Amino acid sequence: MKRILFLLTLTLFLTSCKSGRGDQTGHENQADLKDVEIGINLGQRAPELVYENPDGETIALSSLRGKMVLIDFWAAWCSPCREENPQLVKTYQKYKDKEFVNGTGFTVYGVSLDRNREDWVNAIEKDQLEWESNVSDLKGWRSVAAAQYQVMAIPTNFLIDGDGIIVAKSLKGQFLVDKLEELRK
Repeated sequence: MKRILFLLTLTLFLTSCKSGRGDQTGHENQADLKDVEIGINLGQRAPELVYENPDGETIALSSLRGKMVLIDFWAAWCSPCREENPQLVKTYQKYKDKEFVNGTGFTVYGVSLDRNREDWVNAIEKDQLEWESNVSDLKGWRSVAAAQYQVMAIPTNFLIDGDGIIVAKSLKGQFLVDKLEELRK
């Protein structure tokens, strides 16, 4: 099984390099985007996510197209997640209105792996997660989104550009800031 997974990963990597997307830069032209494979690897279009926020409103990841978006998997009960949140809030405040090579503004699509709605909502308020896209299916580790993105540990994140293409993964603290700076106009 490990060998098959390795070969699949290698094939996907080589495919992304062949397509010219392995360099994590902008896209040559819009016509190329219709053929971009959906997946969770660099250079692939991030799979769609559609979940409810604490107010019961449905928010689709695709509704954030045009912006740089950090898909952030976290939970109220996760100490490392909660420790990362203050830096993420600072990064959001600094870059939410900035221009990027392939996106205008920066936001977070926060996917909670909580099971308890009250704990989730309290953590959003306490950590001042002010972006509008805090979502959850309240299924904990049985979250469909976590399975779709093969999340095995949290915090985990994926940075996507204005076209929904994954340009980086697992960026925390200063590494996220450095990547956003690299992608600025």
